[in-house]
Amino acid sequence: MTATLNERKKQILKAVVVNYIVTAEPVGSRTVSRSHRMDLSSATIRNEMADLEDLGYLIQPHTSAGRIPTQLGYRYYVDNLMDLDDLSSDDELVISSSLSVEKMREIEQIINNSARVLSSATNQTSLIMGPQFQKSAFHHLRILPLDEKRSLVVLITDTGFIKNKVIEMQQQLSQHELQQVVNYLNQKLYGLTIDQVTTSLINELKRDLFRRLEILEQAFILLEESLKEEKQIRVFLGGTTNILNQPEFKDVDKIRRMLNLFEQEPLLFKILEDTSSEDDIVVKIGAENEHEDIHECTLITGTYKIHDKTSGTVGVLGPTRMDYSHVISVMRRMVNYLNQSLGS
Repeated sequence: MTATLNERKKQILKAVVVNYIVTAEPVGSRTVSRSHRMDLSSATIRNEMADLEDLGYLIQPHTSAGRIPTQLGYRYYVDNLMDLDDLSSDDELVISSSLSVEKMREIEQIINNSARVLSSATNQTSLIMGPQFQKSAFHHLRILPLDEKRSLVVLITDTGFIKNKVIEMQQQLSQHELQQVVNYLNQKLYGLTIDQVTTSLINELKRDLFRRLEILEQAFILLEESLKEEKQIRVFLGGTTNILNQPEFKDVDKIRRMLNLFEQEPLLFKILEDTSSEDDIVVKIGAENEHEDIHECTLITGTYKIHDKTSGTVGVLGPTRMDYSHVISVMRRMVNYLNQSLGS
């Protein structure tokens, strides 16, 4: 449980956090007094900083040094003291021009480019979870005749995934007969997620439509292949070297651990999945993160939606000494962009 801070302590804590984010150097009382124009003596500020240290919000790395924020100090700052940035016109221009929907038609292309732009706009490492096919809901099936013996089966999900397969038919069906089958399947499968379309359900549908489906056996191969397909784990990274350029990560062991982490896509996916939330933006600081290798980092995440359905997570990973205000503002803009572009 955090202690209640009076207004003076709040302003001094905010001053220390803001200065430390910019300089990465311990902050002394003179710096606080000078840079924030506080009508307080250096001695008074030192006493307040000592109290904040006793309360666990600041720490003094060396006896003669100033103070730096603890994880508790950052948490209090984010929850109570932070003023959100208004994005500059340059940032807005970079995001809107680089991510123009007209330039990109594929979901993967949009997300990959978004990771690059997000890392550039925040100067941190970005991680974006791609939408998962298995969690998409069945939207509709189409069967399009190609010639007398072949048809194209197309499976479309609510998130825009499209799978298709050319099938060879033993016997020619009329367009009306094909449409009857398609209408039945669309009615039975609409809204089910792909992993809810089980083999037993497919067999039940086959029995229901036995007369027609004995000559359309291959139409079900597409659904059955979708069940067997391994869940695609895709995490798109941007600016992986950004975090390594921070003063906190000059140690060789830390660099090695971070590089090893970036190579483990399933683990990155789990980290993002564990922070997924319907909340606007989630900020996990230091040991609030479950994975030990990022206990010295902050992970800021948001979720994007496709047609109002949560489809993936956007993340920014950096040191606990990051510009929270700016990163959160950029994140919100990026999530809004993904919602609009993927929804279209």
